[in-house]
Amino acid sequence: MFDLIDFYQSPYAAQVLTLAVLGLAIVLFVSGVIAPELTGLLSVGLLIGTGVLTPAEGLAGFGSPALITLMGLFAVSAALFRSGALDRLRELIASDSISSPRRLIALLGFVVAPVSGVVPNTPMVASLLPVIEAWCNRRRISPSRVLLPLSFATVLGGTLTLLGSSVNLLVSDISQQLGEAPLELFSFTSIGIPIWLVGATYLLFAPQSLLPDRGRDSNDLGGRRDQIGYFTEVTIPADSHLVGHSLHNSRLQRRFDVDVLELQRGKERLLPPLADRRLEPGDRLLLRVTRADLLRLQQEHTVQLASHDRDKFTNFSLSDDIDESQKTVEVLLPAGSTLAGASLRELRFRQRHNATVLALRRGQQTVQERLGQAVLREGDVLLLQAPMDSIRGLQASNDLLVLDQLENDLPTVRRKPLAISIALAMLAVPTLTPLPLVAAVLLAVVAMVAGGCLPPGEVQRSIRLDVILLLGSLTSFSVAMQKTALSDALAESLNGLNSWPTYTALLMIFLATTLCTQVISNAASVALLVPVAIQLAPGLNLPTQALLLTVLFGASQSFLTPMGYQTNLMVFGPGRYSFLDVTRYGAGLTVLMTLMIPALILWRYASS
Repeated sequence: MFDLIDFYQSPYAAQVLTLAVLGLAIVLFVSGVIAPELTGLLSVGLLIGTGVLTPAEGLAGFGSPALITLMGLFAVSAALFRSGALDRLRELIASDSISSPRRLIALLGFVVAPVSGVVPNTPMVASLLPVIEAWCNRRRISPSRVLLPLSFATVLGGTLTLLGSSVNLLVSDISQQLGEAPLELFSFTSIGIPIWLVGATYLLFAPQSLLPDRGRDSNDLGGRRDQIGYFTEVTIPADSHLVGHSLHNSRLQRRFDVDVLELQRGKERLLPPLADRRLEPGDRLLLRVTRADLLRLQQEHTVQLASHDRDKFTNFSLSDDIDESQKTVEVLLPAGSTLAGASLRELRFRQRHNATVLALRRGQQTVQERLGQAVLREGDVLLLQAPMDSIRGLQASNDLLVLDQLENDLPTVRRKPLAISIALAMLAVPTLTPLPLVAAVLLAVVAMVAGGCLPPGEVQRSIRLDVILLLGSLTSFSVAMQKTALSDALAESLNGLNSWPTYTALLMIFLATTLCTQVISNAASVALLVPVAIQLAPGLNLPTQALLLTVLFGASQSFLTPMGYQTNLMVFGPGRYSFLDVTRYGAGLTVLMTLMIPALILWRYASS
């Protein structure tokens, strides 16, 4: 006990405790055992509880100007989308002039990307995803040919201004917490513009063979949305015409494009081949079926859809509870969804959301579980049937992203000119006057509500609480590393970089940040590496901001894995990509950015 007390009072105790908390956080970030924001809150609690940080130091990030700016920006973005400020962009995508994947990619790279420099890229992708999927359906083009460019374009545009990404604001916040000057609205625009132009050019001219055609794969799922394979579960009622017949001779497979993946009879689980199995009352079938055929099955009375969210598994007819007021839509579980990690049964999904889950789609993977027991994952797509009011409620949720376009989704389009004017003023005022950016954003929120561009109740619903909790908590990492001199120690261990050519040293820092971001979140990478990078600046004879931007761009240019950036994950499921599809398409862009960005930073700051 005495030794433990001596250790706790030693000058190295705080460093060891900080390293232990950081190590635990990295393990939790990588494993995904708990949600990232919970990992951040746990880290804050441990750093405060062990005495490394005072409560004021640990919680300072939650009251930072950058975080308040981000909260206001969520509301401003919601008002822009709701008022139809981006309707012209939607119309342009749907126009006859955009008739090929390459033309659409050009539009994404040179028009959508710069818009995402002002509007955060996550809601930008959420807004355009259903529009682009509809474009693919009309032209019978696989969504996999254009959705990755959508994600990459918004990532490239997100580094044009401070408002383009939450990571930008986090870097500015950490910089201020560590005693450095915060970043201004256009601090890195001179670097971001050539990055955007070169990156957009790469997207336009990259070989089309790097983007898979998932619409014409071996499973013949088709490029149209209604021909994508879903997994659903049905039972055979006692009065079904299927009773006594084998699957090979059944009406189920004669009339519909259905694959039976599993037959459950009591406690017995039967796997293919099942063609000669005779069906019995109460049999449960796990099916792979197209969306079109699943909707046609609702007119059949020979099977029943299994309910997945009741205390006891019961069934209801595929034709029950269906009326003209209900609509069938697809919804995506985005990154950070609190539904991930739980089953439909545990969530009591139908009662909670007043929506029936018809089927599940999970990229290219086969779901070999009863749907009620299948644990939901980020990137899963659910096919739901629900009243319009319930669907509109889902649109306001951060846990589910509605992929279908709904009629009359923009009830305040007459406010479009006002919303655009307020947004432009929000950008211009802090640039031309001494008014701080946070004040301009908050005033813009009030103006949007007062002008009728956003209902007051939508302000709170528009704020991504998971993002706020994560970013607010992660600043404690940087403060702890600075306070305990851990960042100094890590920087000293990297002193060898000072003897390298400056360009090579920046390249290695950028590459290390990029690779770190592929494993843990970009926000966590920034929180861990910014304090170290700041300490390296004097040895490299560069201003601190040069190292800040090296880490910022390294954390933002995430083109190698689905988990590298949230927008990658958002298009991963709808595009039916495999993990290596993202790596294959993003590798060339990553190499290009790794060589280019350190050179641009050196050009911008070498003479400072």
